[in-house]
Amino acid sequence: MISIATPAGSGSSSCGYCSPPGERRAGSSFKKAGLVASRLSCGVYQKMIDRGWRRSGTYCYSPDSRRSCCPHYTIKLDALAFKPSRSQRKLVNRWNRFIRLGDDMDIEQGSKTAPPPKSPSLFCLTSNIHLSEKAFLPETETLHHNFEVTLEHSSYTDEKYNLYVTYQTQIHRDPDNTPIDFKCFLVQTPLIHEAISYSEIPPGHLPKQYGSYHQLYRIDGELVALGVIDILPGCVSSVYFMYDPKWEKHSLGKLSALREASLAKEIHDAGVPSMTALYMGYYIHTCAKMRYKGDYSPSYLADPEDYTWHPLKLCIPLLDRYHYATFTQPEHSLESPADIEGDGSENTEEMVEGVQAIYSVRRKALSLIPVTMTRQWEDAYDREDIISCVRALGNDLAREIVFHM
Repeated sequence: MISIATPAGSGSSSCGYCSPPGERRAGSSFKKAGLVASRLSCGVYQKMIDRGWRRSGTYCYSPDSRRSCCPHYTIKLDALAFKPSRSQRKLVNRWNRFIRLGDDMDIEQGSKTAPPPKSPSLFCLTSNIHLSEKAFLPETETLHHNFEVTLEHSSYTDEKYNLYVTYQTQIHRDPDNTPIDFKCFLVQTPLIHEAISYSEIPPGHLPKQYGSYHQLYRIDGELVALGVIDILPGCVSSVYFMYDPKWEKHSLGKLSALREASLAKEIHDAGVPSMTALYMGYYIHTCAKMRYKGDYSPSYLADPEDYTWHPLKLCIPLLDRYHYATFTQPEHSLESPADIEGDGSENTEEMVEGVQAIYSVRRKALSLIPVTMTRQWEDAYDREDIISCVRALGNDLAREIVFHM
């Protein structure tokens, strides 16, 4: 299965993580490498996010944390070892009581008709996360609200777009969003749908294919929240989450993270041994509002240089001490952003060895040539774009992607 992308080179933009709410920091302090993918196998994209890449629609980017104002570290939660904390268990129980009994009860104190909270040893996330869904309950059971969660391949509807506009306007103070903006950001995807090989027949609510999905949350038929996720061979990857602000008191964002962690475990338990984690995007230690991701444990950060995984709790002392921290070789950590891309000692010809580009397409058959034989390689500006992209991918992974110049 071939993966095809166009190098977008290194770039910079303003940063939304060290800016006042609703604003972006002036200047171009966030550095990155990028590519525009027309198609990616889910296995290739899994390898990309393991090296610090993320996608926004079909645009994929890799932060250059050495040079950026707010270093980004890929964070993953071990979904198999995850045990919800006391506050996370209370959140699930409170939501379940609300769906069952409605708002006419004291959801903080409970009521005589509400089931007593379960002890940590008796709390099973997978069973409790579905306890408020009508589809998982006996037909004879009566609920105050009808709560439904469905999973579908990413697609556009006016209903989804209207929810997005409401969320962006009221939560992020960003009112200027067109349907095209929504499609480019959260509908379009380069991921190729691939069958999931379960070792046994999976429950009906689990996905049949890897790829990009919208997880829809409905209460009494109304779309109240939407999670954008990628389901990959080794993880469920959170892309974005939005909700109707009138439901804000129910902490739907936190509930969605618990549900996505449960989804990864359910897929694993249905016979996909490689599915072990929930990838929660980036952990940004310099941004207080992003540290909540550390509340889900055990979580691990990818070293920004060799991409090995390290327990978050062991990374915190280095993150507290340095602006840019490396966990495998702490001596590479920096107290301020670096000035140059790369380490200055790279052999570019060796870096791109074996990387191929499309020469021609005839009758749907691709003719490939080494990227060093393209006319873009002869142009200094285009060559830097290629080098920046391959540097962030690494040679082995770059060989699995055919460049469309």
